[in-house]
Amino acid sequence: MFIRSLAAAICAMAIAGCSSGDVLSSEQLRATPETASAAATASPDYLIGPLDQLEVFVWRAPELSTKVTVRPDGRISTPLVEDMVAAGKTPTRLAKDLENSLSQYVKSPQVSVIVSNFTSTFDQQVRVLGEAQKPIALPYQSGMTVLDVMVAVGGLTEFAAGNKSVLIRGKGEERQSYRLRLDDLLRKGNISANVPVLPGDVILIPESMF
Repeated sequence: MFIRSLAAAICAMAIAGCSSGDVLSSEQLRATPETASAAATASPDYLIGPLDQLEVFVWRAPELSTKVTVRPDGRISTPLVEDMVAAGKTPTRLAKDLENSLSQYVKSPQVSVIVSNFTSTFDQQVRVLGEAQKPIALPYQSGMTVLDVMVAVGGLTEFAAGNKSVLIRGKGEERQSYRLRLDDLLRKGNISANVPVLPGDVILIPESMF
């Protein structure tokens, strides 16, 4: 209870720090010209980092499938593949590289890589604070939207003031705050309230005063 109240207080103070004149609408967020270009130039997928925990699946070869932690030097070792660089690659890129290495031993290997626990920097995360069921930081994925984020955190709590939520994007003088309509999106099914998110975004969900 204390943790939830503390998170709500932090969230409320952060939102209070954005005057009404500084908070833009979700429609403005959707229409922001730099949104499309930023999505294209920002990291399009999560980049693996040291100490990330990976699940490597090799189709029809369970003896080659494994769970592994990226070493501090950014490399991993899996069955038949030693000291492959993983840090700085997307899971898809790493899977392709593993397929290339395994092709020496296995005919047409098919590999999937999932990041089961990540330690990425903030600029690769989308963070959710306040009245979410599970306030957490998520690894950004290409094409991610607010709806995707809310599904991942389990939706709103009964105390949430969803339509007073704010998305904060950017740093310093370039920081912008946008109003989100999470009640409309999640409780009324209004898909027009769904907007794209980018790496580094922070979503603040305040507690209802009533």
